Amino acid sequence: MIPRYSLSDMTEIWSDQAKYSAWLEVEIAVCRSLAKFKLMPVEAMKAIEEKAKFDIGRIEEIEAEVHHDVIAFLTAVAENVGPEARYIHSGLTSSDVLDTALAIQLKKAGDLLIDDLYQVKETLAGLAVQYKHTAMIGRTHGVHAEPITFGLKLASWYNEILRHNERIKTSLDQVCFGKISGAVGTFSHIEPRIEEDVCRALDLGWEPVATQVVARDRHAQWVSTLALVGASLEKFAQEIRHLHRTEVGEVLEGFGKKQKGSSAMPHKRNPILCERICGMARLLRGYASNALENVALWHERDISHSSVERVILPDSAHTLHYLLKTFDKVLRNLDVRPEAMAANLGATRGAIYSESILLALADKGVSRDDAYNIVQRNALKAFETESDFQALLSEDEELRSHLSEDEIAACFDLEKTLKRVDMIFKRIGLS
Repeated sequence: MIPRYSLSDMTEIWSDQAKYSAWLEVEIAVCRSLAKFKLMPVEAMKAIEEKAKFDIGRIEEIEAEVHHDVIAFLTAVAENVGPEARYIHSGLTSSDVLDTALAIQLKKAGDLLIDDLYQVKETLAGLAVQYKHTAMIGRTHGVHAEPITFGLKLASWYNEILRHNERIKTSLDQVCFGKISGAVGTFSHIEPRIEEDVCRALDLGWEPVATQVVARDRHAQWVSTLALVGASLEKFAQEIRHLHRTEVGEVLEGFGKKQKGSSAMPHKRNPILCERICGMARLLRGYASNALENVALWHERDISHSSVERVILPDSAHTLHYLLKTFDKVLRNLDVRPEAMAANLGATRGAIYSESILLALADKGVSRDDAYNIVQRNALKAFETESDFQALLSEDEELRSHLSEDEIAACFDLEKTLKRVDMIFKRIGLS
């Protein structure tokens, strides 16, 4: 599957041209439905289809006088249509057009974001398989724990993206709802079959019980989902930033041949794209908070949500689109350093196999408390004296009374530690 969009397309989706085009699409769809059910002359509908158009400059001129965007739009369209324009917007309120048209834009933006997620998913899948058996240290609390593989880390990210793909689709289904039910949603001046017919033609759902607006919990779910995807991208980018650190050096963000890292320090190679992702994810969380604030409107509607949505809906889509594109670029240019991973695996001089020793002692009948104390004192000694953990264990008389040299050595088997990596990959459909 090849992504259908370029970076500029999200801008086009949320442009004034696209907004007014969606408004006109809704108005014409209503006229077609009215004509279909013989509620307006077919000739008038055909005239509207042929003549209805708008000029953004003219809309702005009218709006400067009337201070109402939908009235300005309708007036500008009517100037082109002529007498038949009396059928346009018949029985509708502004939000019928605004919310239904907004759903059209959200659907297009959502389709683009799904394509973006697909590309990230595919890139992660390829990298996860490539590095499936590239051993590295796992860290908990930032401290060396037990061995994992870099591919396993990437596989967990891949699986997270799979979940987000479902979340995006679910929330997109919930937000792509229109309404053609009049001033307070009671169908006082328009028939319910018109709403259903129009929304079906526009490939949208219709709000079963509307007020003057489509309920804003739908939009809050959508923006919250985008924020959740952003939180995961921040998580992934932050991990790369940690692995990029000088004292770790296991995975570095790509660096161009002519790229500069610092105006003062020529040696610097900074993970700037990952830092940007972490920063911009905060914007999405802020937008989500604003979307939640928009759920509570006065009675059947006020317009406190409107000014907020003009910012957060386009911006949240733009932001996540950019973050997904940027993260995919980061992934494609990763500088993965298996030799550094191998070196760091040995940084604790074998202490990362302490649990294997602990369990081996328990299998010999040693109480867990006693086994833990034996292993811990040798592990701490390895740190304090910079000694080899396995050698210290071999010299420990209490431990040697339970385990042979070969049994100790068997506990330091990296391949055995990672024996189930293939099985984990199969769980998520990777091989």
